Amino acid sequence: MDTKIDFLYLSEPDMIRAGVKDMAQCVDSMEEMLKLLKAGDYMMGGENHNSHGCMIMFPDEPKFPGMPRNTQDRRFMAMPAYLGGKFQMAGVKWYGSNIENKEKGLPRSILMMTLSDKDTGAPLAFMSANLLSAYRTGGIPGVGAKYLARKDSEKVAIIGPGVMGKTSLAAFAVTCPKLHKLAIKGRGQRSIDSFIDFVRREYPQFDEITVCGSIEEAVRDADIISFTTVAKNDSDPDVVYTFPYLKGEWVKPGAFISMPSAARFDDDFLVNRCSLVVDNMGLYEAWEEEYPYPTYPIMGIIGTKFTDLVHEGKIDRSRIVDLADIMSGKAPGRTSDDQIFVYSVGGMPVEDVAWGCTVYRNAVKMGIGTKLNLWEKPEMA
Repeated sequence: MDTKIDFLYLSEPDMIRAGVKDMAQCVDSMEEMLKLLKAGDYMMGGENHNSHGCMIMFPDEPKFPGMPRNTQDRRFMAMPAYLGGKFQMAGVKWYGSNIENKEKGLPRSILMMTLSDKDTGAPLAFMSANLLSAYRTGGIPGVGAKYLARKDSEKVAIIGPGVMGKTSLAAFAVTCPKLHKLAIKGRGQRSIDSFIDFVRREYPQFDEITVCGSIEEAVRDADIISFTTVAKNDSDPDVVYTFPYLKGEWVKPGAFISMPSAARFDDDFLVNRCSLVVDNMGLYEAWEEEYPYPTYPIMGIIGTKFTDLVHEGKIDRSRIVDLADIMSGKAPGRTSDDQIFVYSVGGMPVEDVAWGCTVYRNAVKMGIGTKLNLWEKPEMA
């Protein structure tokens, strides 16, 4: 028997050469992944098979020397999944995160992805995953815009011009080709300048770029609104009041609001003026179990605000619609030009597996990467 196992190592430059920044292909992969989720051809962690992942966090005052101290966004996390269909792949994304990394010139989170043979468990690839994760995070809003945004959308507002803002905009540009106006609301000039440089270099169709002093100024008359800010989450319900605020009267009729991060809305706006859509209802039901009501202050993902509203008796659970049901025609999508959608993007390990698998297969076809040997013959088989 041939017991030799080799696997492919893909650095960040390798991933770029293999197409990790190809947003059109990424959106297609995310759309296929959402269909497989709805069909049930997947597995994620936890007894409910919908867990976001397993996270290690640290105490504010460690009792042991050398143990990390809690800071904003300081954690380690493993996100495993299996995805069927054309992917037939298992994998896990592992990362460490610390907001203080920025002081060292590093990303807040540093990520790696392992892909494994679904039958033997043998490693197929070990890859740099910062760009992989960033682009799949933008790809999911892109699928939402494809099905929920008005076809004549011209203006997009980005609240939080960081990495998520860049990749979300990339996906909107791919799925809504009439977009050409951009409003930006950020907190620091450095991130705003970096964002504008990115847009002018990668997406020159945006011929009107406006830097705004307030969220209200940015979202007025926007066809697509995207919140991609970093917000502190906490078990204290009052933490919600630190989330950026979007007042309903600022929102243009017919707007599509994409929510990969936290924001504060008036309950009346969500309950009476919006259609509520999520990327995978099972994920939010899992969060309900893992982080009982009120879930939104802890998670900061708007879909958990939807389930909190169900808990409070303000909406029926049937008001929360899976995007895949709209994609398949099982649920109505846009029924009028004035319909406002709030779309929750939770982030799931199956997204990493889908995009990681696609880029890995691109790399194999193109001869990209470094082959590494695990063993010729296992010592203790």
